[in-house]
Amino acid sequence: MKIEQDGAALRIEFDRPDRLNAVTTAMLVRAGDAVEEALADASVRVVVLTGAGRAFCAGADLAGSDIEADPDTGTIDAANRLTRLFRDIPKPVVAAVNGPAVGVGCSFALAADLCVARESAYFLLAFANVGLMPDGGSTALVPAAIGRARAARMAMLAERIPAPQALEWGMISHVVADGDFDAEVARLTKQLAEGPTASFAQTKRALAASSLAQLDGAFELERAGQSSLFATKDFAEGLAAFRAKRRPEFRGE
Repeated sequence: MKIEQDGAALRIEFDRPDRLNAVTTAMLVRAGDAVEEALADASVRVVVLTGAGRAFCAGADLAGSDIEADPDTGTIDAANRLTRLFRDIPKPVVAAVNGPAVGVGCSFALAADLCVARESAYFLLAFANVGLMPDGGSTALVPAAIGRARAARMAMLAERIPAPQALEWGMISHVVADGDFDAEVARLTKQLAEGPTASFAQTKRALAASSLAQLDGAFELERAGQSSLFATKDFAEGLAAFRAKRRPEFRGE
């Protein structure tokens, strides 16, 4: 993780480019701690989340041991905490999606107030490919943005949604040509940092109340559902297939 303050902006960067910024529990805890610290820091007026290299975030690190060592209370709880903080912090949050936003990475992107994506980026709920269900709040965040039918399409078919299509669907706020991406993120960050912070805080609160009233309930349902799925033979097969880079053979067990 890279966490640094640049003027009034707190920049949080997933920094595992060799793993397409797949996140571990420790990374999520550190990011959450940084956002909590920003709550009480008046010098921070905007939070920016992005990824290093060619990806925004490839989701949880299925090649690591976190998901097997402590699936119930580790990565899931840390991810939910970060999503909740993005919703609740009374300061604007910008997701600068520089590449693929996959799995819980998609959840984080949609939890931001503004989501700015490179034209070449895409969004993917890949959980079904390994026998799991969406988490990180995405079962509330995605349908709130694009409706239940499209959310089911993403969640059940694991369909990749290119950034221009995500913009058309109303999933994200901005799509920018790859060459203009950094400049546009900087422009938006500056505009928000110089804006009426108290106004933004009340706006966020009202928007969350009207569109994300089900988010806390989604956290609970996802946590319970995901915990049960970790014990299935389908998940074991999905994880083995992912690591072996082959197609899984699910049996509904």
